Amino acid sequence: MLKSKTFVKKTRSGGVMKIVREHYLRDDIWCGSEVCTECKQESTVLLRDACIESNLCSYPHYLIPDTNVVLHQIDVLEDPVIRNVIILQTVLQEVRHRSAPVYKRLKDILHEKEKYFYTFTNEHHKETFIEREPGESANDRNDRAIRVAAKWYCRHLKMFESDADGLKVVLLTNDQGNKQKAEESGLLVYKCEEYIKSLIANPELMDRLALSSDDKNEISSSKVLFPEHLPLSRIQAGIKSGSFLQGTFRASRDNYLEATVFIQGEGEESTEVLIQGLHNLNRAVHQDVVAVQLLPRDQWVAPSSVVLQDEGAAKDDNAEEEEEEKALRISAAEVARKPTGRVVGIIKRSWRPFCGMLNVSQIKESTRHLFTPADRRIPRIRIETRQASTLAGQRIMVAIDGWPKHSRYPNGHFVRSLGHAGEKDTEQEVLLLEHDVPHQDFSQAVLGFLPKMPWSITPEDMAKREDLRHLTVCSVDPPGCTDIDDALHCRELDNGNLEVGVHIADVSHFIRPGNALDKEAANRGTTVYLCGKRIDMVPELLSSNLCSLRSNVERLAFSCIWEMNHEAEIIKTRFTKSVIDSKASLTYAEAQMRIDDTTMNDDITKSLRGLNKLAKILKRHRIAKGALTLSSLEVRFHIDSETHDPIDLQTKELMETNSMVEEFMLLANISVAQKIYDEFPDCAMLRKHPAPPPSNYDILLKAAKSKDVEIHTDSAKALADSLDVAKVDGFPYFNTLLRILATRCMMQAVYFCSGMDSDFHHYGLASPIYTHFTSPIRRYADIIVHRLLAVAIGADSTYPDLMDKHKQSALSNNLNYRHKMSQYAQRASVAFHTQLFFKSRGILNEEGFVLFVRKNAIIVLIPKFGLEGTVFFDTKDKAAPNLVFDEEGPTLKVEQHTFCIFDKVKVTISLDDSNIQHQKIRMSLIDPVIPGVSVPAPDVEPQAKKPKLDR
Repeated sequence: MLKSKTFVKKTRSGGVMKIVREHYLRDDIWCGSEVCTECKQESTVLLRDACIESNLCSYPHYLIPDTNVVLHQIDVLEDPVIRNVIILQTVLQEVRHRSAPVYKRLKDILHEKEKYFYTFTNEHHKETFIEREPGESANDRNDRAIRVAAKWYCRHLKMFESDADGLKVVLLTNDQGNKQKAEESGLLVYKCEEYIKSLIANPELMDRLALSSDDKNEISSSKVLFPEHLPLSRIQAGIKSGSFLQGTFRASRDNYLEATVFIQGEGEESTEVLIQGLHNLNRAVHQDVVAVQLLPRDQWVAPSSVVLQDEGAAKDDNAEEEEEEKALRISAAEVARKPTGRVVGIIKRSWRPFCGMLNVSQIKESTRHLFTPADRRIPRIRIETRQASTLAGQRIMVAIDGWPKHSRYPNGHFVRSLGHAGEKDTEQEVLLLEHDVPHQDFSQAVLGFLPKMPWSITPEDMAKREDLRHLTVCSVDPPGCTDIDDALHCRELDNGNLEVGVHIADVSHFIRPGNALDKEAANRGTTVYLCGKRIDMVPELLSSNLCSLRSNVERLAFSCIWEMNHEAEIIKTRFTKSVIDSKASLTYAEAQMRIDDTTMNDDITKSLRGLNKLAKILKRHRIAKGALTLSSLEVRFHIDSETHDPIDLQTKELMETNSMVEEFMLLANISVAQKIYDEFPDCAMLRKHPAPPPSNYDILLKAAKSKDVEIHTDSAKALADSLDVAKVDGFPYFNTLLRILATRCMMQAVYFCSGMDSDFHHYGLASPIYTHFTSPIRRYADIIVHRLLAVAIGADSTYPDLMDKHKQSALSNNLNYRHKMSQYAQRASVAFHTQLFFKSRGILNEEGFVLFVRKNAIIVLIPKFGLEGTVFFDTKDKAAPNLVFDEEGPTLKVEQHTFCIFDKVKVTISLDDSNIQHQKIRMSLIDPVIPGVSVPAPDVEPQAKKPKLDR
């Protein structure tokens, strides 16, 4: 059966096109129920015995939720208690259009067999399809379609009443109009809240209910605290006319009454608008897309230097302007003003479930409590829960439901508990969730695309590849490395030149474009390395086995092979898919020992010495061109094998072999970048490192000037040369400190598509073109580069998305986001393990250097631990000393002592765990001794990273 719809559409060129849409109806679509004998279904989903203990429904029943119930109560639907649910096609399509995250969660539920959720395609069933009536809105038509489908299920299941044991269908809707019409047509219908409250055996589900608009108004005060948000139509008109600006709202970590709105301009240009005060922030939450209106120039202010945390008891919704807001404006009048505005409307909410802890209400038997998120940029959230005593001291997740204009805080609901605060597994889960790191187990759909074991290289594979198993190939990696991406060889040729090969795991052979495994890897983007844990981008069978270039096993590789002379000048470059058999898997220390031991002269050692000699020349050439050698401290934890707690903490030492591997990875990446760009100038995935704006160098120049050292920043080469000669007599660590500061001045390197950008330059490496090719086990960008290179040399076929510059650009954006969040997660993991280390060690005395000077504090670097901490001089628990801050120096005079950048100090280090959610390392000054400020040295025994180049 067929329905058709005809309409005309205007084309881009101004013409008119007639569109005919055909809609097929069928009479053989299954109902999905076990009790049905008429539908001739091959398999059923909905159980015969669909019982759940309920005050309202004492009989077995199936649930049909409408669209709004699915959109707002997805946390409830995900609970294992809720089973035997019919998701109508009408609902699924509406959810897909209105919320991609909820749609994904709903699809995940539908794939869970034990949930018994069934999708009924009512829009194609001849008895449930309905046409939209004249004058009927799309929303009303969809509500009617849901009611018609529910009515059909009631009639259909009634035919099997003798077998069904009183089985009924219950429609869930929060729409009063829809509920009334459903009741009039004889349907069994309840509000979602009514139904959930009736589940006597599962009262905890009440906490997971998102608040309805009625509930939100109930718990708000009568006083209007915030301006009304403008409707989207007025916002769009205002943006078009230029009276409003659209941007991303970025809340301050240090001041809950302040934020900036980041407004992307044309090309690379962007501006920031400062927002101050509750009224002007107007219920925007971090990362929301908002519309702002600039205030008149005489109302512009400067960023505040005051640190304000929204802590303690709940603020009263009816309170007058707080002292904090007054203090904010007083402090903001001091410095240069910035464009300042107010939020007039929300264009797109960026709400997600937030991790944090419950502040249990002091009012006896109250069910309303405040939740404090772990991320200080997120406001506190008011929730209702009957489990407060159980949840106290636990890390929990809470979702925001709304933020009425009468309420000081947004309203939300409890989602789930993560475990007790401070426990290692709980804190690790929190940092992964807060940094949006996908870490769920790989699904069966993904695992289904893995090779079947036992796996071996087939004759067909060998025929398409170069056999390099005879070469003396070896890998050099950190200790304990199981995901070995790269291996190397070096041998002398008959003509006296050298052949050098970089062999990279051929991951793209196993991960084919567009399948579930490929989509999962593209979404994850990168492997995330935490302290003592690795979150793989690809399943372990590939990462630690079939793709890992382990010794003495045959592996598929993608090889970049150069012919070089003894001065490391490239004579010829070629790329080939290959088969290798690594002769040794070495650590950096083992490789270094072989190179240094003059009694060893086997083939592996000769190869390593050849590589090391060439690497030194390559590095010299690179630095001569202006490549930067920067510094930051990377720490290594020694973990107890039984408790898995850190028992020692030290900065990593780098060897010649680290640099040796680095140089050849850089060379391979540059060679591949040039090849794929030559072949595909519009769609090559490249990596660039923008030059920092001059203002970024201000702190570096001031720090150098304080020691009478001149630094030139006109170019990367000028900076590299001046860093090389920057020395202070009697201060050997000065140059390292200067390079650490220089690292802080740098921009972030990013992936991009060559057809969407004209600036390819990599500032840090002083290279005109660059990409990532050498780590496909742990970076998805490298898999794309492998595919491009394979097509370029005729070793594989292309596919549409690979040649689409817009899709490549969108992919690059996701990879940049995942890479950035991975770095933040790694830092958070190091910070947490550092806290564990100091918790077990008590108080330590250590020497350090002043890295930054602030208005009321100095930031101190402890080289021994690669640790930074802040020494505050105006703490709440004692009288503030006399402070004089000079921004030009910058210097801070505390009483009679003046602190400058790079001053040597001695501090006590301990763990401040007074706030279990935001534990931090506390530093107090021992030396220099300042009366009323310094603390006496406790009687104790004194007891992350030079960054990898962008390989």
